[in-house]
Amino acid sequence: MEKWKRFGLEINNVSLKELLLHPVMLWGYLFLSIGIFGIYEVFHERYFLLSAHAFDAGLHPGSREVAEAMREAIFGAGGEVKREAPWTLYIANYMYMIYTGSGIIFLVALAELFGVEIIKKTAAGFMMFGLGIVFAGLFTIAVDLNILHMQWMFLSPNFGAGMWLMLPLYSIYIPFVLFEIYLLLTHNSAWAKKIAVGILVLSVAIDIVEYYIQAKLFNMNTARHLWTSYPNLTLYFILSAFVAASGMMIVYAYWTYRKTLQEAFDTLIDFLKKIATASILLLGAYEAMAFLFVDKKWAGVMLFGEFRTAFYLYVAVAMVVPFALLSCKRFRGAARTTVTLIAAVMILVGTYLGRYLFVYGGNAYPMSDRFGTGFEKYSEYESIKEVIYYAPSLAEICVAVGSIGVILLVYKIVDAYLSVSSISTH
Repeated sequence: MEKWKRFGLEINNVSLKELLLHPVMLWGYLFLSIGIFGIYEVFHERYFLLSAHAFDAGLHPGSREVAEAMREAIFGAGGEVKREAPWTLYIANYMYMIYTGSGIIFLVALAELFGVEIIKKTAAGFMMFGLGIVFAGLFTIAVDLNILHMQWMFLSPNFGAGMWLMLPLYSIYIPFVLFEIYLLLTHNSAWAKKIAVGILVLSVAIDIVEYYIQAKLFNMNTARHLWTSYPNLTLYFILSAFVAASGMMIVYAYWTYRKTLQEAFDTLIDFLKKIATASILLLGAYEAMAFLFVDKKWAGVMLFGEFRTAFYLYVAVAMVVPFALLSCKRFRGAARTTVTLIAAVMILVGTYLGRYLFVYGGNAYPMSDRFGTGFEKYSEYESIKEVIYYAPSLAEICVAVGSIGVILLVYKIVDAYLSVSSISTH
């Protein structure tokens, strides 16, 4: 294939038709089209329902249109974010994508620092795939934050807010990861080697800062004691990200390197299995300890109440069964690879359920401190409930599915031009 040389990179001269009609791109279009439908539904709810533009409620209190709008706002489908459950599937999907993608980048940086040769050969592919997953998380949160009004994050910044801190964080994080990928691909190897160790150390530090800011975002929700009473939430996010990231890396390795690495593929899979089993052990130990500290009401809801089935399913699918499969020595050859892949897929499903539980379980008690007399289990328009639960709307589900399309499109476009999935040494 003809290549162009620019800025120390070899860029493939790819036919636009060949790229746009590639099977991975076609799957990306399908998932993204579902996401666009979800965005349409969200914007319809926010801007075009009767309740969204009935501004004359005070001037015309007897108007039938105003009465219908008020009924719609209180009892209808308007507004995917409810007062009692302010964080929804958008946040669960954002957490999953951001933490998994960042976890991949974090693990690659650590492996590079410790000189793991098989990761050095595949680092560019893993990091670009991880960055694509990060973009999928940002796609989700952009819908949640209402991208049409995000300019106010610049015009009226709140420097102490965890949500606002994501703005400078990703403004630094994304260019930094792109620079790391550039160093992996550049042919200016002498210059790259001089700064490699410093860049890797900075990468690990920036990843830790990212998880700290995300933990701060949850810790500021004082009425949500499932989040605020988790001990060392930053550590929890890192451990759970490592579990999800190791599962994603196994799936990606199988998809990308099964044939190109040949004999070294087993070495890569064995290394990723070790990371996955160690991460599962640490996360399991943390979860067991954490529920000794979590607010007893929330612990009761998660362990013995309305969320118990989903919680034990999460424990089984994300940790217990994958750990057993990855630790089993009975399988050999192709069977061992297949079992490892099954365990990795279970990890991905289970850790997603874990994120879902963390967000929705955190909203289990509709607490507020409206009157300054303490947090009350109170819903503005309904009778008092012990526990509330809102299932995600169709629009939220569609946006979450659409984020998969973002991963596929971002990764495939970069790989087509820069061949990040190729085996390389650096």
